[in-house]
Amino acid sequence: MKKILLTLCMLPLLIWVQGCTPATYEIEGYTGSSINSDIPVPTNAKLIENITYSDDLNLKKGAKYELKHIGGEQGLYPPMDYFQKLADTGWVELEEKRMGNVHFLKKENTVIAIEIQENTFQIIEMMEDAAF
Repeated sequence: MKKILLTLCMLPLLIWVQGCTPATYEIEGYTGSSINSDIPVPTNAKLIENITYSDDLNLKKGAKYELKHIGGEQGLYPPMDYFQKLADTGWVELEEKRMGNVHFLKKENTVIAIEIQENTFQIIEMMEDAAF
């Protein structure tokens, strides 16, 4: 009887602890982005929209993707394995240009911005002469 009572008392604590553990994302592989096939994107990320920018001379085109928990809780934790994949394919992060959850990366003459949110990320290709 004591074991049953102890188990029943511990059950709410276990449920609470499980609810506090951060949810994680899963990347199943990579494919080319819809805006530039040279930019890897997780294959299980869902394309939400392609974006064209007519009102900003610094931005060329963009794409917004959904992938649950890619940015961690409130978008505070960048997906390090995704950034490692970008580095492995030749993208170099311009760390001095980083602005919070917006990361700038360069490969040859192309500069992209990746904005990480909790469940979405956006890739924006910058104009060649962009001021950022």
